Amino acid sequence: MGHSEKVALVDGARRLTYGDLATKAALAARRLAARGVGPGARVATLLPASVEFAVLMHALPLLGAALVPLSDRLTSAERRWRCEDAGARVVLDDPLEDGPEEDVALRLEPDPGAPHTVLYTSGTTAQPKRVELTWANHRASALASAERLGVEPDDAWLCCLPVHHVGGLAILLRSAVYGTTAVLHPRFDAERVAAALGAGEITLVSLVATMVRRLAEAGLDSAPRLRGALVGGGPVPRGVLEWGADRGLPLIQTYGMTETASQIATLGVEEALEGRGSAGRPLAGVELAVTEEGEILVQGAMVAQGTLAADGWLHTGDSGRIDAEGFLWVDGRIANVIVTGGENVAAEEVEEALVAHPAVAEAAVLGRPDPEWGEAVTAYVVLIRPASNEELAAFLRDRLASFKVPKGFHRRALLPRTPGGKLVRREIDP
Repeated sequence: MGHSEKVALVDGARRLTYGDLATKAALAARRLAARGVGPGARVATLLPASVEFAVLMHALPLLGAALVPLSDRLTSAERRWRCEDAGARVVLDDPLEDGPEEDVALRLEPDPGAPHTVLYTSGTTAQPKRVELTWANHRASALASAERLGVEPDDAWLCCLPVHHVGGLAILLRSAVYGTTAVLHPRFDAERVAAALGAGEITLVSLVATMVRRLAEAGLDSAPRLRGALVGGGPVPRGVLEWGADRGLPLIQTYGMTETASQIATLGVEEALEGRGSAGRPLAGVELAVTEEGEILVQGAMVAQGTLAADGWLHTGDSGRIDAEGFLWVDGRIANVIVTGGENVAAEEVEEALVAHPAVAEAAVLGRPDPEWGEAVTAYVVLIRPASNEELAAFLRDRLASFKVPKGFHRRALLPRTPGGKLVRREIDP
């Protein structure tokens, strides 16, 4: 870490320069070594975005060890499974707690090819998968993102996504590569985030569509220093993008995965309105392809080696297309395609149409077994105000082909989501 006098982290009232962070990381590394942490070790933590998390993240590579960040919302069984799967035998709370230190030789730089971070996919459609990312993966991702978004000396990137999610973790790593500031919130609080944006404290922020809706509800109307708000985690409803455009907020769609250390394709800041609805062009160093079946494939230095198929490509499991101008359009998960009466329906397309209705706050669409249709398109909605099934169906018939209109509508008080805001369809009861 260079830039010793620049502010690296803002965590509430606490501010650390890169010099402070380097000193604390070295101290934490010596204390970790005294506990038996060494080359090849995996250390799991439940820490949220905080000074303590950042110190641990920077300390472990000094010992040749890897970080396994976990959600504090996991059950004990889920946590135990991940630790066993990752081979993480040490779980820490505070890397700076008092204790003995071992005088060990610390690495000056992370080993670029060794596991740096062990993450788990969100598991929205199946069992979460382990993904081992190297420092070379993270660095390639950071540099590619910088080429697309630019880097300003006074950048302050707000991290309000969970740091066990690649979107949150990447903010801390990118900021360290750039020598800019990461502003840490332990969790997403719409009022607090809106206040920080409105006060001009933030130049960049990463969000998911649900968070943008919460900011709208919190009354966010302007963000004077904000030059980019990356919105990912799945297709972004047009209504959300239009809300941002009406207020001059630079909502920038992006597409990325745990397996690629975050971003794959992103709109440029100047393209945020022109390319609205697409995920932008691939970042520098990313090669994209789309199979005849419509699956998006990825290659590049940011892709975790262990996730590549025998053909040398990462098979994303997402469907999409690349238009004549090179913009990537992501339709959604292939697993979310509903086959009804011989027709294919993308669940995400119906969900986007539903949330455009003024009464609908959130929507999930699934295919349920049906003797006549094979699968019946079925909607689960969270409503802001009462709306009948007939009203919702009539609204959709003006926007979708008739076979895409749900055969049934079910009300829910809330929909299951991951800490990162992704919809978990498999947890929706019929």
